[in-house]
Amino acid sequence: MGLTKFIFYTLMGWKIEGSFYPEVKKAVVIVVPHTSWHDFYIGVFARRLSKTKIHWIGKKELFKWPFGAYFRWMGGTPIDRTSGQNKVQLIAQLFKEKEEFRLALAPEGTRKKVEVWRTGYYYIAWEAKVPIVPVSFNYKTKTVTINPPYQPTGDIQRDTEALKTFYNGVVGKRPEYT
Repeated sequence: MGLTKFIFYTLMGWKIEGSFYPEVKKAVVIVVPHTSWHDFYIGVFARRLSKTKIHWIGKKELFKWPFGAYFRWMGGTPIDRTSGQNKVQLIAQLFKEKEEFRLALAPEGTRKKVEVWRTGYYYIAWEAKVPIVPVSFNYKTKTVTINPPYQPTGDIQRDTEALKTFYNGVVGKRPEYT
């Protein structure tokens, strides 16, 4: 842990504000803005330093030899992306099967600039009956902010607007995509 702290805080100059609530064992963690591949390692550092298990999903083909064991160790869960399946129900089922499962997703669905978030994160949280934890990576201030859990109400428009307020003033690695 000492090397991770040294690299993240001293060499890279980042800080973490807020924390995951230890009693919240299941949640959809939304990370906004997602503008660069650099977000991956910032997230890996933040996850390690927060001492919190954070998971991600990927197509099952990624989890074959030789990288499958590594991806699982890194919190990955394979899913079958064959067409015709209800992905929301498939992913919500993962929450039911696991004792602890915090799923990181980027509502933008891409690293480019978007005007409208995709809705899968919301419907997964709603179906799984878990809160949404808004997290931001602000490259301008080099701050990872972990906000309190937000319980969806079923009103996706109102909830999305409320969630977006957590990201006011946050600047991504590529500011033009923020």
